[in-house]
Amino acid sequence: MDLVNHLEDRLLFAVPKKGRLYQTCLNILKGADIKFRRNPRLDIALVQNLPIALVFLPAADIPQFVGLGRVHMGITGQDQIAEARLRVGEKLKVEELLNLKFGSCKLQVQVPEKGSITDVKQLVGKRIVTSFTHLARDYFNNIEKELKAEGKVANDVETDITFVSGSVEASCALGIADGIVDLVESGETMRACGLMPIDTVMETSAVVVRSANIAPSLKPLLDRIVSRISGFIVAQEFVLVNYNVPAEALEEVIKITPGKRTPTVSKLTDPGWLAVSSMVLKKDVARVMDELSQHKASDILVLEISNSRA
Repeated sequence: MDLVNHLEDRLLFAVPKKGRLYQTCLNILKGADIKFRRNPRLDIALVQNLPIALVFLPAADIPQFVGLGRVHMGITGQDQIAEARLRVGEKLKVEELLNLKFGSCKLQVQVPEKGSITDVKQLVGKRIVTSFTHLARDYFNNIEKELKAEGKVANDVETDITFVSGSVEASCALGIADGIVDLVESGETMRACGLMPIDTVMETSAVVVRSANIAPSLKPLLDRIVSRISGFIVAQEFVLVNYNVPAEALEEVIKITPGKRTPTVSKLTDPGWLAVSSMVLKKDVARVMDELSQHKASDILVLEISNSRA
């Protein structure tokens, strides 16, 4: 089968082929009921139940394929979008549709913990290694301009920004850098390499993006997929809390469980009692249950949400 011939009239959806975003993206596809079978030798897979073709690409390449190529939508990091520099005039070639609230990292400036550098201004004119050369260049350009305007460095001073595709964190120890600019999640790897952060260039997380030039005929399908993904993300973030409460305590317990938009309140056959159902963030559920108990709520139940529509 010539797979390329089957891409016409399909929505092309790029997802990371490996790395920190890969497994979570597979879970999102499953939660959005996007069914496919991928041949491990191919980076394209046809979806079985929708007119979609999945394109598996390095996360760093996805902004380029969505912004400049034929790919209609994708999942990648905000850092990769910023590094791709896809703005033309005032218009972006890719549009961010949905923050997926995972893959959160910081793009940080890191230096040897036992070194003499404690401020980013000390790195001006020195060697920086990174895989985010455009973001690093813009960042240090601003610092250089500030120092030159204050007369603290010569006008011909320029920070040396060098690209490496991997093992950025080892660059200082191996003698090719005075500092690095790299993504930091937990910070364990950096600490193991004897590095410490001295500034943050940007904070980033995974997002759904779309091409600015998508055909009108494909937009309804794209909107449906984004709605499904959004609903799945909400289901992962919230649980449903049901409880009974005396009517006179309703005002106080609603402050504890205001819901994503508003709670559902129903009358019970027992006079003076009400049933309340509300969405609560998973990370807050233990505290919420404790507070409800302190405000006369009873029969408190926590139910998992397998899926939703936001």
